[in-house]
Amino acid sequence: MHVVTHLLAGWALAEGFSLTPRDRAWVTWASVAPDLDGAGLLIDWGGKLLGRPETAYYETWHHALGHSGAAALLFAALACALAREHVKTAALVLLSYHLHLLGDILGSRGSSPIDIWTVPYFSPFAGLPVLSWSGQWPLTSWQNTGITVLLMGWACVLAVQRGYSPLGLFSARADAAFVGALRKRFAPSRQPEY
Repeated sequence: MHVVTHLLAGWALAEGFSLTPRDRAWVTWASVAPDLDGAGLLIDWGGKLLGRPETAYYETWHHALGHSGAAALLFAALACALAREHVKTAALVLLSYHLHLLGDILGSRGSSPIDIWTVPYFSPFAGLPVLSWSGQWPLTSWQNTGITVLLMGWACVLAVQRGYSPLGLFSARADAAFVGALRKRFAPSRQPEY
């Protein structure tokens, strides 16, 4: 699934529980943390732009390090140590992390029916078994688009109700403007909650 879909899914999960903003952020970021192992793409592109020999860090490492149970436990342990509600947040971080893995198993196939993405769950300790699904839909599928649109709609509903949106993870000012515009359009009697 696309990183935006993962982020919205993690945010929706976090919003289902009574957490501080900081702990909600941990749960939300856990839903995209597995894709940190895709950072090799920046190195590959940067090297190409600079005229350096071609590298394949993205192909080599994406879905090899962050997409594992060990990485999920590591991220949950970090959240447990730094969150306000240690155990509750760590459990939700673990769930959010696994929601990402499930999303990739369901909908991250390439353009070819045999281009199935696998999740090496026991990496780096064991290469096998890997988790996959032969019915995996393409990354550009209507299923992924539909899920993303539904999550965007849900985020907008919650933004009107609660006074903040996933945009607040990036910018409080942009979030306030976005929520203000939504409330003006869909709930004109509500005042912004800052």
